Amino acid sequence: MTHTTFSFIPRAARAVKPRTRGLTEIRGPYYSVYGPRRLADVLDTMGAWIDGFKYAGGSFALMPPATVKAMNDIAHQREVYVSTGGWIENVLRFGPDAVDAYLTEAKELGFDLVEISTGFVSISSDSLVRLVRRVKQAGLKAKPELGIQHGAGGGSSAGELQAEGTRSVTWLIEQAERTLEAGADMIMIESEGITENVDTWRTDVVASVISALGLERTMFESADPAVFEWYVRNYGNDVNLFVDHSQVV
Repeated sequence: MTHTTFSFIPRAARAVKPRTRGLTEIRGPYYSVYGPRRLADVLDTMGAWIDGFKYAGGSFALMPPATVKAMNDIAHQREVYVSTGGWIENVLRFGPDAVDAYLTEAKELGFDLVEISTGFVSISSDSLVRLVRRVKQAGLKAKPELGIQHGAGGGSSAGELQAEGTRSVTWLIEQAERTLEAGADMIMIESEGITENVDTWRTDVVASVISALGLERTMFESADPAVFEWYVRNYGNDVNLFVDHSQVV
């Protein structure tokens, strides 16, 4: 039981950390700049409800190594895992040696988990499986980010995404199952095409993913308050969500 003020008032139950369900992963520096002191403040106040810390858009690649290591250490001291967020798709352009060097340095800096985003690059199923296995061989957890929207990520406009088109939910589930069989630890579900940059939310996609994969193996990108409120209202406190750090309360 997490000790809080006014603990005599009942509130929604959630298991103490480390949890396997009801995970909340927060976004690191991206839309706003912040460093070790701000991260420590966020975790000292709301750390009982935060399970993961994810850098976004390769923001760590613009920061001094000592600062990244310090932030990762702060997260670990408060039982929070650290994810690279999507950036390996950029590294892939420079070949296998660059991927190996990326994973080695990620391990040295204290990252726990490598997200493998497929929004901006076309990766065959076999290549994605090999990449998951390579991440695992490096001693890191692997979290493929999958979605139905072609070209998702990086603030793409709604018009651009509509022109790109969408994949079927069957394809998403098949990719997820293959990577989980290869050792992926969890699947991140990209919000674009489902609850972001769409005229109508594709709640049918969410239902199909949860039915096929279960709550424990999936995490849903839900940075907008209306979106994560919908997930909690419909799937309860056990749903795993990725939110912006400013929205965690």
